[in-house]
Amino acid sequence: MTFAEELANTPVPELAALARDASDIDVSRALARRTGERDLWDFAALLSPAAAGRLEEIGRAARRLTERRFGNTVHMYAPVYLSNECLTTCTYCGFAKDLDIVRRTLTVAEAVREARVLAERGFRHLLLLTGEHQKITGVDYLAQALRALANVVPQLSIEVQVWSEEEYRLLAAAGCDGVVIYQETYDRCSYATYHVAGKKRSYKWRLAGPERAARAGIRRLGVGALLGLHDPWREDAIATAAHARFLMKRFWRCEVSVSVPRIRPSASGYAASAMVSDRDLAQLVCALRLYLPDAGIVTSSREAAGFRDALVPLGVTHTSAGSHTEPGGYTSPGEAEGQFEVNDTRSPAEVAAALSARGFDVVWKDWDRAMSAPATI
Repeated sequence: MTFAEELANTPVPELAALARDASDIDVSRALARRTGERDLWDFAALLSPAAAGRLEEIGRAARRLTERRFGNTVHMYAPVYLSNECLTTCTYCGFAKDLDIVRRTLTVAEAVREARVLAERGFRHLLLLTGEHQKITGVDYLAQALRALANVVPQLSIEVQVWSEEEYRLLAAAGCDGVVIYQETYDRCSYATYHVAGKKRSYKWRLAGPERAARAGIRRLGVGALLGLHDPWREDAIATAAHARFLMKRFWRCEVSVSVPRIRPSASGYAASAMVSDRDLAQLVCALRLYLPDAGIVTSSREAAGFRDALVPLGVTHTSAGSHTEPGGYTSPGEAEGQFEVNDTRSPAEVAAALSARGFDVVWKDWDRAMSAPATI
């Protein structure tokens, strides 16, 4: 069974209704479940207003579980935008095709310079991002960049347009370790509203992307919905959680993470109609941890510094720092348009120091390609 088939059989509207109307008894039942036994109905109850009234209790449970599964560690990564060229029109995105912005695509040599700057700042895991332009930033370009950057840092993930299984195999062979694909919204009608031109209009093709990547041998899979697109947002939260659990069961050798990004201002001028408050987001992080005890949870510089620090004990395991969202932002900032406005502008050293002050060990590297190399005798 594919996730598309599983999602079609998942009663998302009914689960969202429970998330709206759950009683205190429903919340208590969800909290009482043993780790690993909670189902989507429990997850929905933990997203409810009734659960919001018990957020401190739920937060303590999430923190205990995070400590048992991950210890006091937080993995650091940095985004590297290779290009803002795009042939797709997503009405909320600062890279959308028809926007009159300064475009730039890094050469491989320029990408290496970006990576070296970040390596000097401590990073050993880079997330490579582009717009969706099949000619300018196609598989050949990405493979060249991956092969060059693999000589600078040991972990490389991509957040780009979605590819076929064979194309993911080529990228894996070039050094790609992880693939991040935000479905943006799991609601088909909302998806069609926001994606009006370009290949990204294909909801089905994007939804199956993580499965193709996993079959191609990609070791890390990241999923998420862009909170602020679909109303009610809890429907997307439920579908995201279901997607992550499906991937963890089906592709058990892969490491699965969930991102919880919120809409930020960009050149698109889009203003979120489905606001997700700080308290809502904290509750979502807690619910995700209790439902997905072994999944990574990712926050980024979209969030304000103090709030991001406060989220970490509730279940966050991966975070970025010192981020730029424009191509060349680390070596020549301001020469091209960024995808969105960064909220947390602290340097990597400042973020690491804040985490250490809270008792967390900052992990810059937790994997090396040599670990998966064939054994030799």
